[in-house]
Amino acid sequence: MSKLLVAFSFCVAILTLSTAAHAGSAQLLLDARTGEVLASENPDELNHPASLTKMMSVYMVLDAIKAGKLSWDSPVPFSKHAASRPPTKLFVKAGDSITVREAVLAMIVKSANDASAAIGEKLGGSEEGFAALMTRKARSLGMMNTTFFNASGLPHAQQFTTARDMSTLGVALMRDFPKEYELFATKSFKFRGKTINGHNNLMYRYKGMDGIKTGYTNASGFNLVSAVEHNGRRVIGVVMGGRTAASRDKIMERLIDANIKKASSGEQLLV
Repeated sequence: MSKLLVAFSFCVAILTLSTAAHAGSAQLLLDARTGEVLASENPDELNHPASLTKMMSVYMVLDAIKAGKLSWDSPVPFSKHAASRPPTKLFVKAGDSITVREAVLAMIVKSANDASAAIGEKLGGSEEGFAALMTRKARSLGMMNTTFFNASGLPHAQQFTTARDMSTLGVALMRDFPKEYELFATKSFKFRGKTINGHNNLMYRYKGMDGIKTGYTNASGFNLVSAVEHNGRRVIGVVMGGRTAASRDKIMERLIDANIKKASSGEQLLV
């Protein structure tokens, strides 16, 4: 993608959306089978996604694998830019590489910013180019209030989303990649002799929860997208702008507990 096209894509996104994103409280619970919003608070308020961004980065990888552009064993080289991303990261050196599978697991479990940047460069030529592709994909999925400027969710003043858009992305991951989505339930993985543990603590104690992603920066507050299946009911919860990880998790628990019985049972996901 040319620099001109990248710049044009960003300009279009900026002109069509407000850039007044902040760490405002927002939450939404979506029936993933019918699309009904079961509960919400400020669902369309712009917020910084933080590492929820990696949900889209993973979507792009899975889409590329499905299209035959990548394999799970394809090498992902680390440039100086990718290796220099701040923690959380894998600490892979510039010039080294990992596999696509390792990169996906690193993004899901470790929320690794260096792996995200390396994947962005692999698929987009540059992280900026990849972000433009991510934004274009977001629009095609119906995420009309989301704009990406990097692959990781590291702070950027104009990178924003909404609770509603994140619920749309959660459903898309489960619907479009039902087998691969299971990776979002990974608690740990081995990387170069070390065990990398996850930190989506609520998933490990809430019955029926099998993903998806946490996120935090100073600008975003504590964010969480969670997927739960119980008695045939399938819901996606989004909490953004939490003051602490613990309070965010409690809000999510209450949101699901109070509203999941309103959801429809079945097998199909929202199309």
